[in-house]
Amino acid sequence: MLSTSLTHHTVAVNGTTLHYVSAGTHGTPILLVHGFPETSRTFHRLLPLLAVNHRVFAVDLRGFGDSSHDEGEYGSTVTAEDLHALIAHLGLGPVHITTQDISGATVFRLAAQHPDDLISFIGIETGLAGFGFEKLAGVWYIPMLATPGIPDLLLRGKERDLVDWVFRRLTGAPGSVSEEDLAEFARAFAVPGGWRGASGLYASALSEGEELTRLAASSPIRVPTLAVGSSGGSFTADTLDRVSELPVSRVVLEGVGHYVALEAPEPLAGVLLEFIGRVESEASSTR
Repeated sequence: MLSTSLTHHTVAVNGTTLHYVSAGTHGTPILLVHGFPETSRTFHRLLPLLAVNHRVFAVDLRGFGDSSHDEGEYGSTVTAEDLHALIAHLGLGPVHITTQDISGATVFRLAAQHPDDLISFIGIETGLAGFGFEKLAGVWYIPMLATPGIPDLLLRGKERDLVDWVFRRLTGAPGSVSEEDLAEFARAFAVPGGWRGASGLYASALSEGEELTRLAASSPIRVPTLAVGSSGGSFTADTLDRVSELPVSRVVLEGVGHYVALEAPEPLAGVLLEFIGRVESEASSTR
């Protein structure tokens, strides 16, 4: 196990306070963005593997983890601007960025509206409204989370129950998500306002399809793009093919489920480092 230390930070940007974890002291920066029901904790095994040759940052989106849960906006529009402000504040740009699960629209908006922030775009088990995400809208907890006030009404004191239910059904590698992981995710949702981030992103996903379709037509992803899927699935790659100007690289990791960074950190790190290395090598050869 690598001994690279992880350090925790908070920063005030774009009218909110974001918590992020960092590792590594040299190399091009990588920004990791979690999904649901996750926080930056989902990358705690991946961070040291990437930090050998890169500066790596994993952020809690607003309304998640140890970032701010104050009243306000929590959709993909504002969270994209949060990431833009974080990259600028830390002087990181451009970065290699990954998106997992429900953060897809957030990171796609960042790529479309602030293309200079990115070196490459990596989608891990993610989708977009307007490009097939709507097929998932019938999953029972999505409309529940997207309805204002309902998560607090139904899930107060039952945060661990929902976290366990989701990971049990969407994880393909038994035992890969530890008791400590589950307890930490549940703790994060149990704080006052702990469901606001998830509610905001799912509410966005159920309403922003036409907007993202227009945005993809006018401002597609224009940096090298990688789609990482699990157990033979092509949903992520099929989605990114439709919103990227360049051909999308595809990788499938067999034997794992939806939460790739927790289930298979070593194989995922190998995939990411190979792709990032290739992108950087090709960029340097054209200079």
